Amino acid sequence: MTQFSQTFAPSAHISNTTVKRGEGILSRNRGVLVAFGIIGTWAISLIVLLLIDISQLAIGWRIAATIWQTFLYTGLFITAHDAMHGAIAPSNPKLNQRIGSFALLVYALFDYKKMMRTHWLHHQQPASEVDPDFHNGKFKNFFAWYGYFMFRYWSWVRLFGLMAIYNIISLVLKVPEVNLNWFWVAPAIASSLQLFFFGTYLPHREPEGGYVNENRAQSSNWSVFWSFVTCYHFGYHEEHHEQPNVPWWRLPELHQRKLNAD
Repeated sequence: MTQFSQTFAPSAHISNTTVKRGEGILSRNRGVLVAFGIIGTWAISLIVLLLIDISQLAIGWRIAATIWQTFLYTGLFITAHDAMHGAIAPSNPKLNQRIGSFALLVYALFDYKKMMRTHWLHHQQPASEVDPDFHNGKFKNFFAWYGYFMFRYWSWVRLFGLMAIYNIISLVLKVPEVNLNWFWVAPAIASSLQLFFFGTYLPHREPEGGYVNENRAQSSNWSVFWSFVTCYHFGYHEEHHEQPNVPWWRLPELHQRKLNAD
């Protein structure tokens, strides 16, 4: 599968040689820069929100901050997902894996190698009885399928680990539980709903006329803005399954090419 190249508009004040060299550096490291940007923004935002005096924050701002943090939590998983496809640092597999592992660890203590095995099984047999993300033929509506989905990935070890971290942050670092609940617990749970709805349920639920492609996936027709806001372009899911090594920020390009071809 072909990795699409990224081009940048040259500046009139920079020599062609400098521009080409800059293009090469940015192109080779864009995945790493995007990943660090998401992880760094999530970390800084979380620290600020955990330390803020929430009693001085109006309910509207609390909700807005929770939605923002949910979006960043979803970005952590999308970053790890791209790493599973080698899209973060294609020329540096070790760095690619380390970034993916870290993103999954801070997301919810997931094991990267185990998650990668199950995810590639999903790609090999999408929307089938062996697909770990698919329903079992009975739980087809959103809530039942989500419950079944979460059960498949449930781990008591991870749960106790997260509970231990919660109590350490609360009791040792003296972070108020209300801050933890609003800006750590709630966004983590909400992001799982976001990822499931836009990344599994909508793309892989069976259409009325049955599946129409071998990937058993369908894409949304939302604008680039709404595609990004809802789930980092995961709505362009058919394109992702066709070329899984293409990073999330290039999916709109694939989607537009597909629309033009049709």
